[in-house]
Amino acid sequence: MLPRVGHIQFLNCLPLYYGLLKNGVLPDIELCKHTPTELSNRLLRGELDISPIPVIEYARHADDLLLLPRLTVSSDGKVLSILLVSKIPAEQLDGKPVALARTSATSQVLTKIILAEKYGVTPAYFESPPDLAQMFIEAEAALLIGDDALRVLVKPKKFYMYDLGEEWKTLTGEKMVYAVWGVRRTYAQQHRELVIKVYKAFISSMEQSQKQLDSIARDVAQWSPFPARFLKRYFAGLKFEFGEDYQRGCREFLKRAKAVGALDIVPELKFVEIA
Repeated sequence: MLPRVGHIQFLNCLPLYYGLLKNGVLPDIELCKHTPTELSNRLLRGELDISPIPVIEYARHADDLLLLPRLTVSSDGKVLSILLVSKIPAEQLDGKPVALARTSATSQVLTKIILAEKYGVTPAYFESPPDLAQMFIEAEAALLIGDDALRVLVKPKKFYMYDLGEEWKTLTGEKMVYAVWGVRRTYAQQHRELVIKVYKAFISSMEQSQKQLDSIARDVAQWSPFPARFLKRYFAGLKFEFGEDYQRGCREFLKRAKAVGALDIVPELKFVEIA
């Protein structure tokens, strides 16, 4: 059977997918595109073998998963595509309704950490489909993720907007890891060579894509609502690394997630062994 591999359908993972397409790797895998939350659910149900998932979901299910080294969706400051949009300043949101897009669990927890620790407020949170107009019928602020957040940035409204990558950097001084590549432990044990093959394909794709941001941005601008200049700035701000500094930022996030009640324990980061 071909490895069943998840792919985040937002633009933030397009550079990785772009390289896989150009390298002719896609016929060797069964690719499933979806939101981070749904990919996580499918991986945990055994419907996928390898997938990017919200880092908070890895932490909640670390006994069943291993991580691929060197691969994340991260930022070192501004990320652009994880945005809290608010009718009022963040420090006035205490007790107010805040809508959380249900597409990424990590970003939901990050919102709670930022608002609690940086702005000293505890809103009344509820989950919602990622539609700003619908969210604002009930909420004073809304968390938008991925392309939904980018669309607001390209056509800004008269709201308060908080880039949660920048907010995290200001609060902690650390890099922020949003998604990691998880592998089911049983699959990694039984199909180690296939896991390594997929891993190497992603690494090659990442390295090549980082050298071709101009051409990727121009290509994407032809079919997306975003201009090439904006896309290049967005892609350049995304990080796909998992070195020691990103691991430190990841552990700091998980520690603070536990403090706000989003985690029972902070697990170790356990990786697939790659020769």
